[in-house]
Amino acid sequence: MKNKKENLKNMKKDDLAKKLATLKESIRVINFKAEGSKSKNVKELSVLKKDIARILTEINKKVIK
Repeated sequence: MKNKKENLKNMKKDDLAKKLATLKESIRVINFKAEGSKSKNVKELSVLKKDIARILTEINKKVIK
């Protein structure tokens, strides 16, 4: 967990925005998969949401500074 936080702190705002977009796309794909059949990895959606929250937190920290 510490490595993930450190990596986010070192990333630029543009890189964070790109990563945010890819994570949101992943959530969209998972939601469409969930409509048709059951997911094999049930924690994947919650992990993605937490990653998005971490990225948004870092973006907001950079905006405030």
